[in-house]
Amino acid sequence: MNKSDHLHPGFCAEGERASAAARARARGYPVFKLARRRQYLSRFTRVFLTLALASLGRPMMAEGHWDISGIDASKLPPVASQQDVTFAKDIKPLLAASCLRCHGEQRPKGNLRLDSLDGVLKGGKDGKVVAAGNSKKSLLVIAAARIDDNTAMPPKRGPGGPGGPGGGGPPPGSPPAGSGAPGQGPNGSGRGLGGPPPKPLTPEQVGLVRAWIDQGAK
Repeated sequence: MNKSDHLHPGFCAEGERASAAARARARGYPVFKLARRRQYLSRFTRVFLTLALASLGRPMMAEGHWDISGIDASKLPPVASQQDVTFAKDIKPLLAASCLRCHGEQRPKGNLRLDSLDGVLKGGKDGKVVAAGNSKKSLLVIAAARIDDNTAMPPKRGPGGPGGPGGGGPPPGSPPAGSGAPGQGPNGSGRGLGGPPPKPLTPEQVGLVRAWIDQGAK
């Protein structure tokens, strides 16, 4: 048995680091650069693993669209019986009250604008959110119904912290709630500086959005 077999693993690791530093000096490679390189690789590994683990808990992108096949669409509110549902008359007022604080004209999150029919049908950087004629396959409906924690909009917030993407309290340095008026900007499409958080759509309102999409999203 070699003497090294009795060494503590920590001593072995320390010895390996010392040997690496010695080899770096012999080759004229600055030790501080070697340490910086290791720090960078360690940070890269942490970021990669974080993203990989996060992707396991949320719908994935497939061909420019969200793959929501794993979400139980049977939990969606029923489709409203109203006929001739249009965006301008029925849907835009609902989205204006609940969604435009984050998806209006000014700095829309994910480049997704919900203040116009063209914007809704276009979708955002993660793909389309409306599948005309099929509300069960429309991310807008899945998100508004809040049947999936990872796509719920407005995001769900658990006690004492965020419950979903974008959850939690305001960022450091933000003005206290109530210090500004929500909906500032053209047609109320801007982000307010304060005020109460947006309210989710009711099941009846989600059903109306479903009817609009199933009727062709016009």
